[in-house]
Amino acid sequence: MAKVAVELEKAMAQRAEEGRRGGIAGRVLARGAGWVVEDLVCTCGPRDRAFEEQHQEASIAVVVAGSFQYRSGKACELMTPGTVLLGNAGQWFECGHEHGNGDRCVSFHYSPEYFERIAAVAGVRKLEFGGLRIPAVREVSGLVARVCRGIAGLPQMNWEELAVELGARALELANDGKQPNEDAAASTLARVTRSVRAIERAEGALSLAVMARVAGLSPYHFLRTFERLTGVTPHRYVRRMRLREAAVRLAREKAKVLDIAFDCGFGDVSNFNRAFLEEYGMSPRSYRKMTNRE
Repeated sequence: MAKVAVELEKAMAQRAEEGRRGGIAGRVLARGAGWVVEDLVCTCGPRDRAFEEQHQEASIAVVVAGSFQYRSGKACELMTPGTVLLGNAGQWFECGHEHGNGDRCVSFHYSPEYFERIAAVAGVRKLEFGGLRIPAVREVSGLVARVCRGIAGLPQMNWEELAVELGARALELANDGKQPNEDAAASTLARVTRSVRAIERAEGALSLAVMARVAGLSPYHFLRTFERLTGVTPHRYVRRMRLREAAVRLAREKAKVLDIAFDCGFGDVSNFNRAFLEEYGMSPRSYRKMTNRE
């Protein structure tokens, strides 16, 4: 989301001005018996060393701005906006920012007992995630949009309901048998990270040729490399980001659907309506009504 990306850049600029090393600042958004939701802003960059950490309990984090490398064992995944990070209780990991500065995530933590109840309701027997992430795919788009609405300050957000739905969906999607990526070459990560950051900052449309040029690759090579590291094609990534921004604006603003569509990079309102329906299962107007009732 453009606004969230700007807020992250301000935090990074303030850190640089004060001459501080990178770190993580967090605030609790909501908590209950067996669950906690935190808003985490990380200001680490290439000059900050990555330290090994351990997930104390089952954790799920939605990336809303920035990017970083999430490593555990031999596996490494590039985390980008719209991606869902997965952590099993007791799992050791590292988060690196070798190729970009800062990120912002909304992190959900579950006690063992609470997580077991979620798995039981979802009908999932396995209580561990089979991978490190869920890419920015349509199956989690609605949940990610709700997270973004929550940090936008919409007061009606039911965080526990969202925590339960996100936990159940993550368990279903993270045990599909797909193998996580192994650590990619540093140059490859740097190229794709540059393109992701450019997409996040761009105010207008970026063609495949422009994105490939930012990454320093041919369009064909860029297309294959981007999809391998992010889990989605550049076109789907950009469209999903625009739709997510539109979903948040529909929930918090009274602007016309037409104006929001144009502001979010859609040149034709009929295309916007069709894409929104495909992504969220309802029209923009129905989505606005639904969020107002929550």
